[in-house]
Amino acid sequence: MDNYLRAVELDPNNPEPYVLLAQLYASWARPQDALSTYQAAVKAAPASGLSHTSLGNAYRQRGEYEEAIAAWERAHELDPTFPTVARNLGLAYVNKRRDLEAGMRAYELAFSLDPTDARVLYELDQLAKKLGRPPQVRLDFLDANRHLVHQRDDLTVERVHLLNLLGRHEEALAILEQRTFHPWEGGEGKVTGQYVAALLALARQRLDAGEAREAIQLLRRALVYPENLGEGKLVIAQENDVLYYLGLATAALGQDEEARRLFRQASEGSVGPVSPLYYNDQPPEMIFYQGLAYRALGDEAQAKTIFTKLIDYGRTHLDDEMVMDYFAVSLPDFLVFEQDLDERNRVHCHFMMALGYLGLGDAQSAGEQFARVLALAPDHLGATTYQRLMVDRPGARSVS
Repeated sequence: MDNYLRAVELDPNNPEPYVLLAQLYASWARPQDALSTYQAAVKAAPASGLSHTSLGNAYRQRGEYEEAIAAWERAHELDPTFPTVARNLGLAYVNKRRDLEAGMRAYELAFSLDPTDARVLYELDQLAKKLGRPPQVRLDFLDANRHLVHQRDDLTVERVHLLNLLGRHEEALAILEQRTFHPWEGGEGKVTGQYVAALLALARQRLDAGEAREAIQLLRRALVYPENLGEGKLVIAQENDVLYYLGLATAALGQDEEARRLFRQASEGSVGPVSPLYYNDQPPEMIFYQGLAYRALGDEAQAKTIFTKLIDYGRTHLDDEMVMDYFAVSLPDFLVFEQDLDERNRVHCHFMMALGYLGLGDAQSAGEQFARVLALAPDHLGATTYQRLMVDRPGARSVS
């Protein structure tokens, strides 16, 4: 520390010794001394972007966000070419001021100042998602920076998600098959989810074309996760959707006994809807396919009971106030930006109601609920898929 103090004495207008000394204080858990030294750096070099940037960082660590924003804004005025300051402001505008448009402008500036930063590209795309930018617009931007997308698994899976969303399933599957993914915080279930989604969509196409054997091959692949996806299957993994379509394809080949076995498997599981907070919670689609499986087995009463439960849950819980468990694990996203859990819940409830109405054959009500989902979350793959299909073969031939 003596060397830093001596450096300050020798060159009192140079902010760097102050900043280094403040960092030393911070490492010693002396936050007030650190803050005072950062403030001294600003006083010694008021025209230095470094001093204001460092002071803003110190305020952020103390949870004094307005003071942090003011310091970063001053740093940006003094040095508008520093991308990290623009990124810091983008995060603060979104998470602390709830000003998404200001945050987007700051992030776009940060990326323009350093177009080689793949992390900022990822965060910029996440903000575009949060703002509800159309999927095609997001995909075009990622494709224009594909060399950066390739650097990150999270960016790659976002691009795959957008391809699936836009119906480009073969392209999505090809990327998933060719890349070796690695686990990351908040990525649980994302890669494997897109893998299954792509195969399901392609299998539906084969079924529509009368190619049941080809559909079965695709669906069986969906039951096994290749090692390159970087994630194994959970013991509690629910595959009602895959099993249901296997039942349909098998029935199309006239193998009624095997189809009945598959439909029975597809009907198994809890029929109690749950909240949307964690990635390993039961997806509402699995309950929907349980209902379709009961219908295929000839138990229309049970099918209607299940579809009605989805609608009732959505209506009852639409306005719930959601609270994240302090000890929560398996969150569905790495939280770059703070999320509106109540809005996430509304999306979830509208989607549940849409599936329930779809199962009951009420296409108008289903369509209205899907539209509400997509108004809040244009990148919702389930709503996009079922809105496109509208009726997902609920009238399958009974094999009971």
